[in-house]
Amino acid sequence: MTTTTTTAATPVAPSRGALRPLGLGDIEITGGFWAQRQEVNATRTLGHIEHWLEREGWIRNFDDAAAGTLGARTGREFSDSEVYKLLEAMAWEIGRSDDADLDRRFGALVRRVAGAQEPDGYLSTAFGRPGQGARYSDLEWGHELYCYGHLFQAAVARLRTRPSADDGLVDIARRAADHVVATFGPGGRVAVCGHAEIEPALAELGRATGERRYVDQAALFVARRGTGTLGDIEYGRSYYQDDVPVRDATVLRGHAVRANYLSAGAVDVAVETDDAELLAALTTQWQNTVARRTYITGGQGSHHLDESFGDDFVLPPDRAYSETCAGVGSIMFSWRLLLAQADPRYADLIERTLYNVLATSPSHDGQSFYYTNTLHQRRPGTVPASDAAVPRASTSMRAPWFAVSCCPPNVARTLASLASYVATTDDDGLQIHQYAPSRIRTALPDGRSIAVDVETGYPHDGAIRVTAADSSDEPWTLTLRVPSWAAGATLRTPEGTRPVSAGSVSVRRRFEAGDVVELTLPVAPRISVADPRIDAVRGCAAVERGPLVLAVESVDLGEVGVSTDVADLRLDPSVPPRVVDGRVVATFGFERPAEGPWPYGADANGTGGRTAEVPLVEYHDWANRGPSTMRVWIPVA
Repeated sequence: MTTTTTTAATPVAPSRGALRPLGLGDIEITGGFWAQRQEVNATRTLGHIEHWLEREGWIRNFDDAAAGTLGARTGREFSDSEVYKLLEAMAWEIGRSDDADLDRRFGALVRRVAGAQEPDGYLSTAFGRPGQGARYSDLEWGHELYCYGHLFQAAVARLRTRPSADDGLVDIARRAADHVVATFGPGGRVAVCGHAEIEPALAELGRATGERRYVDQAALFVARRGTGTLGDIEYGRSYYQDDVPVRDATVLRGHAVRANYLSAGAVDVAVETDDAELLAALTTQWQNTVARRTYITGGQGSHHLDESFGDDFVLPPDRAYSETCAGVGSIMFSWRLLLAQADPRYADLIERTLYNVLATSPSHDGQSFYYTNTLHQRRPGTVPASDAAVPRASTSMRAPWFAVSCCPPNVARTLASLASYVATTDDDGLQIHQYAPSRIRTALPDGRSIAVDVETGYPHDGAIRVTAADSSDEPWTLTLRVPSWAAGATLRTPEGTRPVSAGSVSVRRRFEAGDVVELTLPVAPRISVADPRIDAVRGCAAVERGPLVLAVESVDLGEVGVSTDVADLRLDPSVPPRVVDGRVVATFGFERPAEGPWPYGADANGTGGRTAEVPLVEYHDWANRGPSTMRVWIPVA
């Protein structure tokens, strides 16, 4: 691996690897789909989360802990982590936009957290006080170390975006990390947390502060996983990945969020310790999970009971759990593998997950969210109350807040730091992995400067135009990702136009200011079918356009004068879907099955049989127009 030291304002900065991440100072998303989402996140979502954390009393827990009056604590045992995730989101947004008012609110919130920290560094509002369980008395479910993980990631965000800040968050995190090492390090308690998260966080805090002890502790936690340090539970040890050691596993299993967080941390450990065997095992796990246990949206997790992965090819659309946080964890895992290995497949999954899971969770106004992301809504949803938190997966429409509200701040921190996932560098050039209008100004290790501007209407327009903003004295290499779905893509350079294959394409030259490289990706709508081993969607098809998964939604059926039940639709694959006035339309037959006393028999035909073109909705936009039924996978006529 190549050494890749960096001080960039980025969530992940490995000391070695194939690629170096760019920080918020190197790249800015300047327009389009993601700039709009970042603006809503900054102006609406962060304040919304802060309001609900205050309203529910989860911030007040810190005040009461500091005052010694923490009697009836509010929130679940892990509610501290939501405060830390908000701090992380704020820190990235301050680094992105330099918002002075947000910086003031950030400092005020840090002071409230600081008051609850014990002299030895321990920090939790849920354990260790009169009337509460003892410290680390419930590692299976207590989430103390998990909460530290989100605290450490918030501190990394602050350290990298405002290294001279004097608010104290980094000191709080370091004291807590020192306490963790003293308690669980060599010679200490041999244990892990039931919910992985501290592993990637410790590794990154170690990178950001230069404290190797933190990286070593992350490695120790990863090595202990799967050795039986946690008690058995009704879901089995695989629920929290304590069934087999990480390096012996072949696929992600158990709770989908925990599995992805653990895998992300294990990649960090493999990279920092140069453990090729561990990295190879994680690569295999990623490959098998994508091939067998991932929805067409990029979502992961098909079990509602335990928020877990199902067995291979068990991917029912109407029971898709596909937790938003599992999508965030998948992005974390894939991004680390991309930095380590430079394989564009990882960026393909990141793109799919960004557009079809992360972007699906928040409403257009950024003030209500999906916790889970079904692919088939059989009955119109109900609008939840605007002034009450709801159970995490009980709502059929986006809700303003949840009793378990991990997803809203997870979305917020990802959107605020999103620019750092767009592009990377290596020793010879720039690689662009995600396509958005953007401004990139960076330099290679040998001093060669790179300045390009990206213009695109992606994902609706497949033309990505990269223009050199400055002339370079020496040649360098521009590499662009060609998604796996992009058959027929072309590349235009000053030398001419040529076809390119899926994977990536590179152009090496001494760029002159004004030179243009344009990648054109075919974003015409297409019909996709599933592996026949996915029993739940055999005989069905889905419609995609570029990286976007589409769905049919009942609110659109009235336009063609048909039933409002999407169950009556049959997709006609003989008629290619097309774009009309900016929307994809597909041809459907409408067949209402005959009513009878017994739902089985030799004749499976329905009644009716007329056809019509129906507009489709981009999956991430569904349920923004009121209650509806919806499906992604549609039976074929």
